[in-house]
Amino acid sequence: MSRPAPQFITFDLYGTLTDFAIGAAAREVVEDIAPPDVLDAFLHRFRCYQLDEVMGDWRPYDEVVARAFRRACDSTGIAFRPGDPAEIFAAIPEWGPHPDVPEPLARLAERFPLVIVSNAADRHVGQNVAKLGAPFHAVYTAEMARAYKPRLRAFEFMYEQLGCRPEDTLHVSSSPRYDLQSATDLGVRDRVYVNRGHEPSVPFSHSYEVTSLAGVAELLGV
Repeated sequence: MSRPAPQFITFDLYGTLTDFAIGAAAREVVEDIAPPDVLDAFLHRFRCYQLDEVMGDWRPYDEVVARAFRRACDSTGIAFRPGDPAEIFAAIPEWGPHPDVPEPLARLAERFPLVIVSNAADRHVGQNVAKLGAPFHAVYTAEMARAYKPRLRAFEFMYEQLGCRPEDTLHVSSSPRYDLQSATDLGVRDRVYVNRGHEPSVPFSHSYEVTSLAGVAELLGV
């Protein structure tokens, strides 16, 4: 099989490159009031409601987090305290890369223009990207596109800004639900699933599966 030769490598940020510790942060803020027997259910609902909240019209990311958090509290009987989701949201720009990311990412940046398409807030994304330690050709957020992934508009905005077609890119993500299914629907041929264990593999929605960013570099011969 020939190696992919993309015009751009596009990346998801949170979860794929950045160690997006939102579940651990949510656990920390509620464990003083959440009964142990409902804590796991709360965290599962919080994760699911985040996806549900981004499927409609765009709203600021702090509202997405707060609304998902409140719905998770309401559905599991945990008292909602407005300061809890605000504390989680404020911590997001402090989160840095997964340990396997910086070295192969820097090698990839020497050969390919790297692009991020993220659900991050504009106010946070620069701090998270700076911690990755590699230069990026462009960074696009849901706030710029006025649409969150997995909505197709988030990706279409990126392709419009880059002046390329979906098939000119290789997309890398650890999330079939937020990224890879949408990339498949839009015609991205080369899709890499970085299996970090937080979502099950969906072979239909990716061309390649790796367990670290080093696997992406190896795939591209870098």
